[in-house]
Parts: sequence; C-alpha cells; structure tokens
Amino acid sequence: MVKKDVSKAALALHKKLRGKITIGSSMQVTSRAELSLIYTPGVAAVSSLLHKNPKLARDYTIKGKTVAVISDGSAVLGLGNIGPYGALPVMEGKCALFKTFANVEAFPIVLNTQNVDEVVEAICAIAPVFGGINLEDFKAPQCFEIEERVKARLDIPVMHDDQHGTAIAVLAALINASKVVKKDLKKLKVVISGAGAAGTAIAKLLLKAGVKNIIMLDSRGIIDGTRQEPHKQALAKQINPRKVKGGLQQALAGADVLLGVSGPGLATAKDIRLMAPRAIVLAMANPSPEIMPEEAKKGGAMVVGTGRSDYPNQINNSLVFPGVFRGALDNRVTKITDTMKLNAAKKLAALVKKPTAEYIVPGPFEKGVARAVASAIR
Repeated sequence: MVKKDVSKAALALHKKLRGKITIGSSMQVTSRAELSLIYTPGVAAVSSLLHKNPKLARDYTIKGKTVAVISDGSAVLGLGNIGPYGALPVMEGKCALFKTFANVEAFPIVLNTQNVDEVVEAICAIAPVFGGINLEDFKAPQCFEIEERVKARLDIPVMHDDQHGTAIAVLAALINASKVVKKDLKKLKVVISGAGAAGTAIAKLLLKAGVKNIIMLDSRGIIDGTRQEPHKQALAKQINPRKVKGGLQQALAGADVLLGVSGPGLATAKDIRLMAPRAIVLAMANPSPEIMPEEAKKGGAMVVGTGRSDYPNQINNSLVFPGVFRGALDNRVTKITDTMKLNAAKKLAALVKKPTAEYIVPGPFEKGVARAVASAIR
C-alpha cells in the first residue's frame, strides 16, 4: 500500500494546485492589432485555409504539438475500475510528465462510458484537435479492440501506453539484464505473470525481439489453447513451446526470467529458488510488487527490478511514452510500428553504457532519455 504520509502529502498538494496542468496562451495579447490577428477578423483567413486544406492544421494550430491522454477509468493503476473521476488525476499527472520529460503539450480526457462503441466514437470525434492519442488505463480485453479500431480510423499515432510503453521498457531492461547475467537474450526462458494489457504486449514484443521460450500465467494458471478469450487463444499458439502445465511454481522451474505485471505478493523466495542460476526478476505490480526485492534476492535472483521509485531498476513506462510521442509529433508519424518499438527499446537500453545488477535502465530524470526514445520514432 501507499505510505500514509505520502498519501496525506499528495492529497494536500492536489487540493492546493487544483489540477496539475494549466492552459496558457502562446503569446500575450496586448493591443487591438494583436487581437485582430489572433481572433476576428484575422483568424477568418486561417479558418478558411484549413477548411480547404485540413492537413495544414498541424502547421497552424495546436494539433501539431498536442497529445490527448484518454481513459475510461476501467483499470486505473492498481485501483481497478474506479471510473472517470478516479482516472482524472492520473491522466493529469501523465500530462505533466509529457511536458516535464519531452516538452509535449498534453491534455487529459476522461470518458463517462465504458461501452466500446461509444469510447471509439468519442475518441474519433475529438481527434481533429490532437496530433496523437495516448490511451491509458483501459481494461483488457476491451483495450485491444479499442486501440485497433481507433488506429484503423485515424491518421495520427494511437498508443495504449499500458501495453506498449510498458513492453518497450521491459525489453530495454531485459537487453541489459541479460548482459549482466551473461545469457543470450533470445535464449532466455521467460515467465510472465499477468495476461492483461501489459503482459500481452510484453509477450508480443519479446517474440518480435526473438525470444521464443515464453510462458504466461493468469489467475487460472498457465495459459494454453483451452482459454476462451481471443487474445489468449492467439497467444497460446506462440508461447509455451515446452507445453508446461500448472501454476507459477511449474512455470518457474528452470526459468531465467520472471516478469510480474499482475498483483502483489504472488511469489516467495522459495519460488525464486526454482529458477535457473543468475535469475532475473522484474516484479512491476504497483504499488506492491509480486515479490519484494529483498525476498527475490533471498531466493537467489541476481538482477531485480520493480515499478517503484524507491528501489533500483524502476521499470516504468514514464521512460517511454514522452519520447515516443515527441518523436511521433516531430516526424509526423501516423502509426507506431513494431519496428519503432524494438528500436526504442534498443535506444533506451543503450543509454546504460555499463549495466550492473543495480543499474539496467536509466532513471526518468537522466538526460537524454526522451531524446533517445524519440530518435527511434521516425
């Protein structure tokens, strides 16, 4: 759980700020002449131009520099389905990080519906304002359909950050962690605890990166072809080549990597001892991971990471999404491709020149993080 003193301070700060972002004018309007240019009558010329040439909106309006951060509140942090008002402060925070880390203008949008058709229509209806769409905290499996349908209809980049931002950060961490433990990335035996948005995207990106030996689990155990959910059926055809059955302990036997994107306290030191020597454990459930770092190390893990900021190796999508959209806006990218994601992970990993067990990814405040990720999105 979040510490009480942190919760108290956060409540006080948010009440004082009354919102973590503000809207400001790009110029000070100090005269009638300036007023006539930014509004009537001068603005009519711009409106007429964009009516005839909508693609010029990126050059004449905020569309070219602004991202919408959108949620329906159905899967907010570790809090679950807490709706639009519960999601709003998280979306505001995300917008603040966009500005802080990559100087990207972003605005929070929370939707008072969780109907897939209504969500898709709402996003597409407001898209003319924005140069990119960052989907956030949509529950699985609806998030997969929403992202694909919106992407198919819009000519601006759309990314569900819980999926792809997390996957890019995890791949970057594994690239460096595999160097520390002196194992071939592509030959790693990987166990993923959690088959929702993040777990599914991580599995898909690792497969693209050449990792072939992946086992995934959900609350019912190891995923196989008997599952009814379409995304799990599709995954089952690509993962678990050894046809392992059972639960977490069976999956961990001889595994090199445990990736946690599920819930708190699911593993113990005894479980980690089942893994291969020099194991990697990235337990990223927030705020309480699947296994605490001390417990993972007690079980023999060599490299340990979490999603928390109070331990080394914070594996967090804040390393990724600002740079992804910075690059997308600068280069007028219309789709975020798998190749871009792979390259972004490699660029992020390369920022750590000499990886160690305590340092496999850069911190969010290290210089050049957003710039490095942005260079992959072109």
